[in-house]
Order: sequence, then structure tokens, then C-alpha cells
Amino acid sequence: MLKPKILVTTASGKTGFATAVQLLEKGYPVRALVRAEDNRSETLRRLGAEIFVGNIADIVDMRRALSWIQRAYYCAPFLRDSLATGVIFAVAAQENKLEMVTLMSQWLADPTSPSVHTREVWLTDKLFTWMPDVATVTVNPGWFADNYRIAGLDVMAQIGIMLLPLGEGLNAPPSNEDIARVIVGTLTNPDPYVGKTYRPTGPRLLSPHQLAETFGKVIGRTVRYENGPIWMVPKVLRSAGIPDYAIAQLFTYFEERNTFATGAPTNAVLEIAGREPEDFETIARRYMVSAPNGKRSLGGLSRTMLTLIKSLATPGINPDSYAKHHEIPQLANVQFAKDSPDWQETHGHVAAEASFVKN
Repeated sequence: MLKPKILVTTASGKTGFATAVQLLEKGYPVRALVRAEDNRSETLRRLGAEIFVGNIADIVDMRRALSWIQRAYYCAPFLRDSLATGVIFAVAAQENKLEMVTLMSQWLADPTSPSVHTREVWLTDKLFTWMPDVATVTVNPGWFADNYRIAGLDVMAQIGIMLLPLGEGLNAPPSNEDIARVIVGTLTNPDPYVGKTYRPTGPRLLSPHQLAETFGKVIGRTVRYENGPIWMVPKVLRSAGIPDYAIAQLFTYFEERNTFATGAPTNAVLEIAGREPEDFETIARRYMVSAPNGKRSLGGLSRTMLTLIKSLATPGINPDSYAKHHEIPQLANVQFAKDSPDWQETHGHVAAEASFVKN
């Protein structure tokens, strides 16, 4: 029996790349949608993927990308107008009569969030459930393990500090690979999961101090967590070339740092992928293998100090000023997830052992 052909969007991204690789390993025909050719797309081509270079915000490209496709993984880029790209994809998916789509959402998705991106994610979630002929599975992870790289692997290795504005918020961070395992499980065997929402997590809740200790164990030195000022984050990210739009949304996510413990950990990875989720030490070791300044050295310390000086000299960003300057709609009454009746109705009551939340 022929296996269905699957489109993977943002196939050069964190979960898109891992999803495409795992599908190819299972023998599924994959069309990988990328914005431009790069090392990752070349890797996917070598593994057997069909590479489609196109714009996810272009209906013509999406119609072509979805032609002769049976199933798809949809993950919008972390850029402005994500709702528009969701509409375009949903229209093309309905026109092509896909069997099903697995949608990347987020744990904080809510209609009254201070983050316009999070509000648009919530609207996209609703939109996909309204496609009359296309089944949907939603995956809504919280704060990825990958996101702790914001603290700087080189800073932790060379200086011994994990500086992030996390307060004492707990999290059970999932790896990109485990999130992909859940996505792949729903794409390859969708029937048990259609209409449900799954939240992949790591195996246990960890404090920022425990995360720093784990990084220290992997690096081979003491790493201390410091609750850093939030104004430093935009400087670091801007100096690294992260778009201002994404940085403006991160202010909300750091403010929501106490929300990621709600309902975690889950058994989504075990239930769908048939294996226990990776622990944070395993994930951290994978990161350090590719870290350019991951080992302590005089040269590494010098490079890290120069990077920090560059970051401190980079102008920051004010999310309110950014929204006003770019004419981003602002709500009269915004609410963080934990204060939102909508969010509490679907998320706040979830027990730690639950693996999904109904839409």
C-alpha cells in the first residue's frame, strides 16, 4: 500500500526539519516547503525529500505546494501576519481536499493575550477546525527546551551564568525532536488523534536553577542561574539578528513564565510516539556538541566578552512603542493566560497526567 505524501512547512525550522527527517526515516514521501535553499534543505534533499521553494504567504505557491499532497504539517513562521498565512494555507488545503493537517499552535494561545502573535495563533486554531473536508490535529507545546539557548551557550560555558528573566517559573521543556515525534505520530496514524489537541512536554518540571545546574553538568563547570532584567533580552536578540516583531512577542512570553507549569508534564510523547520524552540533560548535551564556544578557553572567553559588549551597545525595543509604530491593533482589555476565562476554560483545569485538551 502506497504511503500518503506529506507536505512539511517551514521545513528548515526547529520542528519542521525534525518532522521531515523522521518522516523520511519511516519511508514516507515528503515535500519540504522552504523559503530559500540552505544547508538544511540540502540535507533533506539527500535524505530523499522533494524540496519546494516558496512563500507560505502566497496563495499561488501554497496551491502548488499542496497539489498531490494527502497530509500536511502546518507551522507558521514567527513573523507578522501569521493569521493571513493561516487563512491562505487553510484555503489551499480545503481546495486540494487534504485528508488531514497537523497544526502547530502554542500553549498560551488565547484571544485576549497581550501578544498579537498569540491572538493570531488562537484564531488560526479556530479557523483550521472549520475546514469542512480536512481533519485537524493540534499540537500546542509550551516553552521549548531550545528556547533556553537565548541565555547563550557560550556565556554559560565561558562565564558560568544563565541569565534570563524567568523568575522562579517551572517548566517541563520538550525537545524539538520529541515535538516532532508527536507530529509524526499524528501524521502517520491520524485516526486516533483527529479533533484533539496534544501538548508535548519533557518528563518533569524543572526550575531555572535546575536547568542551569544541568547545563553546568554537561559543560563541566558550575553554572549559576540569575533572574536577569527583561530589558537585556531585546539587546541580545537584536544583536543576533532576531526580527523586532518576534522580540516584541517575547516580552509577553517571559511575563507568562509561571503559566508553563500548568498541566505539565503530560504523557503526549509516550502516548503518540510510544517512548518516554527526552530529559533535559540529553537535550543539553546535543546542544553543546554544536556550540562554537561550548568549551572553556581563553579565546572563547574573549569572543564571548566581545559578543556581550556588542549586545549591551545594541539599542533595545519597547513592545508598546513597536506596536504603535507598526500600527498593530491593541485591545482595550488584554489578559495573560492565567487571568483569561477563555484560557482557563480549556487549559486551567488540566491535570498533570492529561495528554490533551479538547478544543
